[in-house]
Amino acid sequence: MPSYNIRISIAGLRLDLFDGNQLIHSYPVALGKIATSTPQGNFTIISKVPYPNSYPGGPLSAFGTLWMGLSRPHYGIHGTNNPSSIGHYVSHGCIRMFNKDVNALAKIVPIGTPVRIRQR
Repeated sequence: MPSYNIRISIAGLRLDLFDGNQLIHSYPVALGKIATSTPQGNFTIISKVPYPNSYPGGPLSAFGTLWMGLSRPHYGIHGTNNPSSIGHYVSHGCIRMFNKDVNALAKIVPIGTPVRIRQR
């Protein structure tokens, strides 16, 4: 039985998906800018909301094709309608991914998947 976990490197602008200690896939991401940095810590995925459903606080279209909410309120892993932002520090603290990547990730990981965000 898979034991998925996600590790996000702020310095590397990468989201790595592991099954136990084995790296399964690595994705480029966009993260929070200095004024609204991505929070470090240990979280879990608590929800998955595909577009066009609404996201609390605004239309999901700004969040690409899918939103995966984290256990830290108002933060999540989501797609983007601005793919040129990937690889940069531009968000309000969320983890942005290419829509195709967030869709693929959401098909693999269940709600409850641990997410560890660290500087390196």
